[in-house]
Amino acid sequence: MLDVMSEPSPQPADAADGVGDALLRPVRPGNAFEDTVQRLLQTVRLGVVGPGEKLPPERDLAARLGVSRDTVRDAIKSLADAGYLASRRGRYGGTFVVDDPPAPGRTGGPEHAEAHLDDVLRLREILETGAVRQAARRTLTAAERETLWARLKETRGAGPGDYRRLDSRLHLTFAELAGSPSLLPLVADNRMHVNAFLDGIPLLERNIRHSDDQHETIVIAVLAGDADGAAAAMEEHLAGSAALLRGFLA
Repeated sequence: MLDVMSEPSPQPADAADGVGDALLRPVRPGNAFEDTVQRLLQTVRLGVVGPGEKLPPERDLAARLGVSRDTVRDAIKSLADAGYLASRRGRYGGTFVVDDPPAPGRTGGPEHAEAHLDDVLRLREILETGAVRQAARRTLTAAERETLWARLKETRGAGPGDYRRLDSRLHLTFAELAGSPSLLPLVADNRMHVNAFLDGIPLLERNIRHSDDQHETIVIAVLAGDADGAAAAMEEHLAGSAALLRGFLA
């Protein structure tokens, strides 16, 4: 939401110090949007740009992070929708940190502390990267191939209310196709923990579109029998989700 104001406003925070340089460094190209959101959240959470202070201009952020201005603009809009930033028009306009940013999200008691988040995400990478690698190595039946493609289409067509449920089902299908009956319960249990964290952060439209594209890359690699490609695509996909979770919850 745009907050139209005309009175003088704080100047942009000096994010050119050592801390700012460390946070606003070039992001990984595979997850540019997610990493940009995480970096901007870090600047807010760590007080590099404090409440009421102005972020550097979009063009400067884009240059520092090594991303397009569209990516920066989408990240800022997502964080404005989530209640962290506000845009002002006029002579003294720009993007500002709100006076009272949301506190880091929490999904329960001590078991959902930052150390637990790291453990859940690390286990997820091990399980799900291995699952798609094994699925790609198998000779899938026609029914298995049709099921995988159907799960992908369901996820792509999902609305916000159904997205996480259908996203979970697609990821569980990858595990099922690995051919190890013992793997699926492990992935399902891990996914329960992942979803508990995901429920504590907002759904971001651009992240959903990006995830859909990554899902398709993984599915195509599995169907083509490209084990290394499937594993690499899954690793990149999970890294994007991890960046958002750590940004919002850590």
